[in-house]
Amino acid sequence: MKPRRRFSNEFKLDAVLLTLQGDRTVKEVSEEMDIPYALLCKWRTKYKKLGEKAFVGKGNISEDRKDIKALERELRIVRQERDILKKALAIFSTHQNKNTDL
Repeated sequence: MKPRRRFSNEFKLDAVLLTLQGDRTVKEVSEEMDIPYALLCKWRTKYKKLGEKAFVGKGNISEDRKDIKALERELRIVRQERDILKKALAIFSTHQNKNTDL
């Protein structure tokens, strides 16, 4: 099994820009640079959508993704707090009912 190749951000950007110049087709660039055609097409799509921010690198996430992760973390905490309050309410209300029965 061949090890998975990793491409630098600069390499990806160079390959995409070569395809966008119009001199050569995506197929030609993929063959010249030894990149799978489908992968180069994905890079192009990502570049067209995000521009220079398309290739942020390994471990570097975009600002949008950071915001989403922070909101997900906050939501998880709020849900935990809500669940704790629900349990506490259930405990106190059953305890209250037992005292009124006496």
